[in-house]
Amino acid sequence: QVQLVESGGGLVQAGGSLRLSCAASGRALNTYFMGWFRQAPGVEREFVAAIAWNGGTRYADSVKARFTISRDNAKNTVDLQMNSLKPEDTAVYYCAAAVHFGAMLSAPGYWGQGTQVTVSS
Repeated sequence: QVQLVESGGGLVQAGGSLRLSCAASGRALNTYFMGWFRQAPGVEREFVAAIAWNGGTRYADSVKARFTISRDNAKNTVDLQMNSLKPEDTAVYYCAAAVHFGAMLSAPGYWGQGTQVTVSS
């Protein structure tokens, strides 16, 4: 059984930075796509960023140039560095793992429990 555990959420002022981390346990996910999604109240969960096993990355247009996803395959972790945060970035952020990018967008195999990020104006 795979478990994904997020950490690093919190309250930050607009323009500030936060770094989210996701630790995977239960099996090695070094061949999986790892990613981040977010869900604000009353809004559907949306894709934020993903990273392939070889370091290839993809981002939602809304976070490009502000967020950076990275992974450490040896430690089975994936991070999301969030800079220049905006109030509209406020959401619960979820870590996810999938066998390929298509599956990441449609039905990731694994989800974390989420961590709250609140950006005040």
